[in-house]
Amino acid sequence: MQKKFLVGSAFPGLPLLLSLALRLGLIVFIAPVLAEVGGEPSDTPRLAPFEASFSASIEQGITLSGSARRILSDQNNGVWLYRTSVKSFVADIEESVVLKWQDGQVIPLRYRYKLSGLLIRDREETIDFDWQQNLATGRYKDKAFEVVLSPGLLDPLGYQLQLHQDIKAGKREMEYRYVRHGRLDKEKFAVINEGPIETPQGEMNALTVEKLRGEGAKRETLMWFAPKFDHMLVQLLQTEPDGSRYELNLKSIKQL
Repeated sequence: MQKKFLVGSAFPGLPLLLSLALRLGLIVFIAPVLAEVGGEPSDTPRLAPFEASFSASIEQGITLSGSARRILSDQNNGVWLYRTSVKSFVADIEESVVLKWQDGQVIPLRYRYKLSGLLIRDREETIDFDWQQNLATGRYKDKAFEVVLSPGLLDPLGYQLQLHQDIKAGKREMEYRYVRHGRLDKEKFAVINEGPIETPQGEMNALTVEKLRGEGAKRETLMWFAPKFDHMLVQLLQTEPDGSRYELNLKSIKQL
């Protein structure tokens, strides 16, 4: 594990920014999913297992760097494991979701998240999705919670996989509802441009996707997805109201 420098007290907003940004936080409303999870129809778009690694940097008075790995693996019988591992000077993050892939939609079954670091309060969250009972149960900050499920609800990591797949499927406006911290949240995205960009792998064509916020919002998040890499996220740039910047770049990707 990399050494974590004691920068939290000097930059109080940095741990939260790093946690959110390194998670890549990363449709027209998601089509309803069945309460009872069944088999995957033969004509359903198929997921492709992969492993990707990213470099990350944050400029907030000083420049800090980190790295992230994201892996999608087939667990057989229509069950998949999607996980992210983040290593940085400030924090380490382990995040995963076990899911079903049905009718082109992510159906979360079990979500786990753990944040740890020096001068950062460790945080854990668990969510278990019971689609038979239409109920999600979990814990956050050592407090139990329950959320009534409705068709299309996702988890904090699964919606990012859904975003990747929806862009790949040609959608240009996306909205996701998901369970987080015992409540319901939503995120909106839109494809705003397509054209060449410069990356560590050289120039390539990419779709520019913006995370939509309310009118007058000062935080901006832009993402670039490259058809060359099966519409994988290749760059992310987030600019904070104070002018600090977070940047993510794809280092490598391979099919599993």
